[in-house]
Amino acid sequence: MEVQGKIKLVGVTETVGNNGFRKRDVVVTTEEQYPQHISIQFVQDKCDLLNAYQPGQDVKISINLRGREWVSPQGETRYFNTIQGWRIEALQPAAAQGSVPPPMPPADAFEPATNFSNDQKEDDLPF
Repeated sequence: MEVQGKIKLVGVTETVGNNGFRKRDVVVTTEEQYPQHISIQFVQDKCDLLNAYQPGQDVKISINLRGREWVSPQGETRYFNTIQGWRIEALQPAAAQGSVPPPMPPADAFEPATNFSNDQKEDDLPF
């Protein structure tokens, strides 16, 4: 899955637990009628992917949904979800992506046709 939007926040890398587990969050604001602020977590070596990005950049992030079950000491079961990023790429503004068509050449840029005969009907198509 993918999420597209503008980076609102790039968090710092945190190390949690005794085994050196690293995580880093980025918040992306989607650009739709009702913008959403999506927190995406990068873990371990993927944390370093965020070094090249800063707030205000338009990005596309590839994500996986992760879920886990936790049972409290009292026996209550709870479920947690995480949006985990594994790739991020900068998006270029629309004009830079080539979405604007190139300008048309002027009408006098082409020579008029000279190889036609007068016995052709006006509505005759060449195919």
